[in-house]
Amino acid sequence: MMRFTNWSVTVLAVAALLLSACSKKNNVDTKPLETSFASAEPTSKATADKAVSAIKASDYSGAMAELQKLAAQAKLTPEQQQAVKDVLAQVQKQLSDAASNAGKAAEKAADDLQKSLPTR
Repeated sequence: MMRFTNWSVTVLAVAALLLSACSKKNNVDTKPLETSFASAEPTSKATADKAVSAIKASDYSGAMAELQKLAAQAKLTPEQQQAVKDVLAQVQKQLSDAASNAGKAAEKAADDLQKSLPTR
């Protein structure tokens, strides 16, 4: 019985995580990044484009990796540096919010499961 309970909690937690992640709207404004890298050198533009694509696909960890690559480049203009910094902060907030929501959803799923189990 204990195995069933553990397995059920795990399944419900994963389902809650997926549902909360899918229902979240993308709130990251990529316009400054797209604008500031529109005429950048091809390598930087390609990295910025990958970051924007990842953000639009809600792949925030992938976006963070690309944004960190951009931030490490020495040849960025002040406008590009600011755009990377601003978008990176927005992506970090999205990740933080998603983690918080997933934790709450998992907690609720565990509570609901506990309430549905027969008492002895």
